[in-house]
Parts: sequence; structure tokens; C-alpha cells
Amino acid sequence: MNALRPKLSVLGNHLFLSSFSLLMLYPVIWWIGASLKKTEEMRLPTIWPETPMWGNYTKGWNFSAEFSFGHFFANTLMMEFWNVLGGVLTSAVVAYGFARLNFKLRSFWFSILLLTMMLPGQVTIVPQYILYNNLGLVDSYIPLILPHFFGGGAFFVFLLVQFIRGIPKDLDEAAKIDGASVYGIFLRVVFPLIKPALVTVAIFTFIWSWDDFFGQVLYLSSVEKFTVGLALRMFIDQFEIQWGQLLAMSLLSIVPSVIVFFLAQKHFVEGIATTGLKG
Repeated sequence: MNALRPKLSVLGNHLFLSSFSLLMLYPVIWWIGASLKKTEEMRLPTIWPETPMWGNYTKGWNFSAEFSFGHFFANTLMMEFWNVLGGVLTSAVVAYGFARLNFKLRSFWFSILLLTMMLPGQVTIVPQYILYNNLGLVDSYIPLILPHFFGGGAFFVFLLVQFIRGIPKDLDEAAKIDGASVYGIFLRVVFPLIKPALVTVAIFTFIWSWDDFFGQVLYLSSVEKFTVGLALRMFIDQFEIQWGQLLAMSLLSIVPSVIVFFLAQKHFVEGIATTGLKG
């Protein structure tokens, strides 16, 4: 009997976790089923339709006479490429400066950087919009991309600073003895060692930028420049909302984020875990 207790305990844990997982997956299962329903079937309590409407995906993909949904995916992915590139590179450079270089008032400026994390985005959105409007940059991707080339955000800088501080300074000293400059130490020693944290920055940047509906609706007004989020809103602007097509396209809109997360999951978990151990 005593030998069975550990096995029963493990079985009970597995059953509990499996049941909890199904509970968490229920909204996604309903979402998939609803994307295959007719509009008049949306109010029915069934999860899966009797006759799946796979045409919701093709009709939703080509709902616009001018542009297919692939056009909006291309716009969004182009913007994401520059956002991730800028966020990863510049946050690494800024974090290296705070973690390794000695300059006047370093602690003060780092404290100011952290204080900006407490500043609500609603406070800065109006002056930012006025600035970009005066520069003639509204209805372009520049207001959505440019901020990522100025440090990538205080949270990412703080994350990388903590990671870099955990790298032994003896490696820097050894590189100096070999004749490496400050830039050489960063490129050849520090940058390769912070890869897990950089992957974390890239994933967060990708997902947050992909979900930034407010910024996109604020700065983009031309249909040909619309992102996926704005394209989904066009379904609601129609006289009669085709809910099946809308849900089908919204389901496809999360696929890139899911793929990015699962492809980089190992480095993502490693980056979060090891950053928490840095002193």
C-alpha cells in the first residue's frame, strides 16, 4: 500500500494539471469553433458547428477588394522586424554602458531611467503625437519604429543590466590585456554572453509591438499601411459584421506570436530564470 501512494500522488497531480490545462484551453477551443460558424449560429451554446464553414478563412483573407489579409501581415511583419532589431541592439548598448562603464552621475541617470517605468504612457502620448505631427511623420511607421532605436525601453535596459552585472569582470580585463577596446569587449565578450536575455527582449518586443493597437490606430490612417490589428477593425466598420470571418482572421493574427514564442521558448525561459539570479 505504501508503495502505491507515490504513484497515486503522481497520477492525481497529472489529472489535476490536465483538467486545469483543458480549462485554460477552453476559450481557444471555443474560438476555433466559432471561427467556423455562420453568423446566425454565434448565439447557439454549441462549441463546434454542425457544418464547419471553412470558407470563413478564405473569405476573411480576401474580404477587401483592394488588399488581401496577406498585405496587412506583410506590413506588420516589416514593422516588427525593425522594432525587434532596434530594441535588441540599442537596449544592449545602453545596458552595457550602465553596467560596465564608469561615467559621471551614472547611478543618478540609471535611477531616472527606472523612474520612467512608473510614468503612464497616457502622459506622454499627447506630446509625442504633437511632435510627430509637426515633423510630418503621422500616417507612417516611423512613430511606431523610432522609439525602439532609443534604448528599446527602460524595462529591457534594466533586464540586460542585471544580466551583464552577472558576467565576471575578469573576462573584460582579459580582453583588455589582449588589446580589445571598450567596443571590442562589448562585441566580442559581453554581447555573445547575453544571448538568452536578448532573446527575451526580442520576444517581448515582438509581442508587445504586435499587440499595440492604440499606437497603430493613432498614427496610421491609410488603408494600404494598415497592420493586422487595424485590418481586423475593418470587419467591425462594415454594416453587417461577419463574425465567422472576423474570428477566423483574429485566430490567424496570433499565429506569428505563438510561433515566435515556441521557437525561442528555451532561450526565453533561460533568460528570465538567469536574470533573476543576477546580483
